[in-house]
Amino acid sequence: MALLTQQVVNQLEALMEEVDELLKKTFQNVHQGFPRETFTRFLKTREGNAQKAQKMLVDCLEWRVQNDIDDMLAKPIVPGELYRGIRDSQLVGLSGYSNEGLPVFAVGVGLSTFDRASISIVHYYVQSHIQINEYRDRVILPAATKTLNQIKLLTTISSIDDLNYPEKTQTYYIVNAPYVFSACWKVVKPLLQERTRNKIDVLSSCGEDDLLKIMDYSSLPHFCRKRSSDSVKYSESSSGNCFSLDHPFHQQLYSYVKQQFLLCQPAQPVKQGSVHVTLPEDADKEVIAETLESELKKFKDLNISQGSNVNSYKF
Repeated sequence: MALLTQQVVNQLEALMEEVDELLKKTFQNVHQGFPRETFTRFLKTREGNAQKAQKMLVDCLEWRVQNDIDDMLAKPIVPGELYRGIRDSQLVGLSGYSNEGLPVFAVGVGLSTFDRASISIVHYYVQSHIQINEYRDRVILPAATKTLNQIKLLTTISSIDDLNYPEKTQTYYIVNAPYVFSACWKVVKPLLQERTRNKIDVLSSCGEDDLLKIMDYSSLPHFCRKRSSDSVKYSESSSGNCFSLDHPFHQQLYSYVKQQFLLCQPAQPVKQGSVHVTLPEDADKEVIAETLESELKKFKDLNISQGSNVNSYKF
């Protein structure tokens, strides 16, 4: 396999800038936010040759446009009995996730009986196969990537706390974790510092039984309570949802921050406006002084009536 360099990836990226907008649009459903990784996949398939990889990718995009692949997930196979028949004879399905968090698809090649299907419904098998691929690439894989990002955020937060706020947090409990999270966690966990790793505990289900060993029921987060009419009502209320801004904690926190902001602001001088004094052209010093003192007194009296602190002046 040819060694891929960044220069070759950049070359393919530049070539793809030349394709028309229709192909660029369908390419978005192919790369799902990771165009350079997609370029790498096509380059590997064509031994690192940018021109050949570009032709392969363009052919793929044209096939998608011609066959409305972007809309394939909006075309259910009906009636349901027909789709069940396809599933019973075209044996393929998601069985779980690998230790790296990648989806594991099982294919029952030797057990599938789609070869007995009539010619009139063969296209449904093709449609079903494409739908599985599209669902994998556009739903399952992005969900796995999102989970990995969530784990990355969790480990970043826990690392910050461990290094800068030591011994302030005893344990991070993870509840309601989907299977893909557990699979990804197995990969990430060994890479963490031991102190951080030991502070993260993944609980089964909502974790209520385990958490009640260390706290009262009233202290359980709303999402850690087993489903009941009371817990549902409590979780739906803003005051019961610890994530909501209406929760007392967030109300108190936000009020405190606003108060601290006001206390830290420098005192601003009160805007007093301007004073216009008209003096005779031939006024002597005494007249000028008396006029100014009179006007300043008026100004001072005005500010006192408005509750302002005014310094006194002598002339």
